[in-house]
Amino acid sequence: MTGSDHFLWWRGPRRDRPRDDRWMEIGEEAFQESERRITGRHHLPGPVPDWAEDLFRVARAAFIADKYVRRTRAQDRWTRRISLAVPVTEHERWQSAAVRTHITALLQILTGDLWDVDFRPLTGHHVEEAMVSADDPRASEVALFSGGLDSLSWAATRSRVDDSRPLLLVMFREIGLLRLQQRVYKAVERLDGPRPVMLLPMSQTPAGDGSGLRLETSSRTRGLLYAAGAIRAATAHGVGTVHIPENGQLALNPPLTPARSAACSTRSVHPRALRSLNALVAAVADAGSVVRVVNPLAWLTKGEVCRAARDAGLTSSDLESTLSCGKPPARRSGGPPIANCGVCFPCLVRRSGLLHANGTDGTPYEALPWAEDLPLDRGTDWRALQRWLLGRYALTDVLTDTPLPPDTEPTMAFDLIRRGREELARLLQIADAAEAADAA
Repeated sequence: MTGSDHFLWWRGPRRDRPRDDRWMEIGEEAFQESERRITGRHHLPGPVPDWAEDLFRVARAAFIADKYVRRTRAQDRWTRRISLAVPVTEHERWQSAAVRTHITALLQILTGDLWDVDFRPLTGHHVEEAMVSADDPRASEVALFSGGLDSLSWAATRSRVDDSRPLLLVMFREIGLLRLQQRVYKAVERLDGPRPVMLLPMSQTPAGDGSGLRLETSSRTRGLLYAAGAIRAATAHGVGTVHIPENGQLALNPPLTPARSAACSTRSVHPRALRSLNALVAAVADAGSVVRVVNPLAWLTKGEVCRAARDAGLTSSDLESTLSCGKPPARRSGGPPIANCGVCFPCLVRRSGLLHANGTDGTPYEALPWAEDLPLDRGTDWRALQRWLLGRYALTDVLTDTPLPPDTEPTMAFDLIRRGREELARLLQIADAAEAADAA
């Protein structure tokens, strides 16, 4: 690709220098945490193959590039042109045309940007070896665990499986919300299922870039970083599948308005993104250590996921203690210590899911989406959702946004979105009832 506007060079251990002064150097110091805390290597029971370490490094570099390059400086205030250079151990594999095609396609699906990713040999790299013991438990299953409703439901369900080998949950710390995540994990432990459950805590907090300016607020590559961390852990445990639990509604994430099409809505677990990620892994992995990434909740609505959680033994209080918000108030400077704002689109889907499963939703939200005194800018998602629900949605709408991969049946995707719309429509009824009560 030519004409890139931003050039970022992930520094190797021997501080190899960029080709010219266009390149901004990034590396381990771009994260607030120590390397030990980020990688979690000391928690792994076995070695990680070089390709998995490479993938994790590439994902970290893409994540930092995504945060350091602000969209507000792009001509359309969204699409960026980014060149990224990363050192890798398995250089010949990453240099192949297939790998380059897969990584650029994946990043473009996730972010909507134009990427040029270049790889160079990694030399002089020392990896902290895992302290392997014969008594260290090896998991038979690996899943991401965010502290959200979907990951809690899946963890609870899988903890009830009759398996003597543990379920490993990989959790990336959310800024200001670690206690909530730990509390949600305790809900799984309290089920006391027949299967052992282990938690692998990891971190990924970006540091400032030295400019004093706020980092890019969108974070479309975060899902790739989380997936790469879970893949890396799976290789150390000898597990061939990583589960990323996300209800099918938000995995497909149909745009509520034309302005939210493609990467303007999060696509980290979209079937097309997972297909590209799996193709990338297959192209760089050793024959005996390929890991496949799967969304086990791909055909369930939020309400159906919540019902599965209840069937697994979780209480309505357990579900209400989870995190769903896209912009948690607890992270906001001066914001209340509340996890869910109640008015963003993920919170609206959460409300509909809990109402579907429990009949009520006792989550302590910051605001009501239909409140008369809600600031105009905070009601954007609610107004967009109202228009979307009152409008017509057809099979062609499923196909005109981010294309589905060939092995995904469009009619099944359409039926999933239809069921999700029925759950969300209950919010319209509640809003109408609230308006009528106020008028009376």
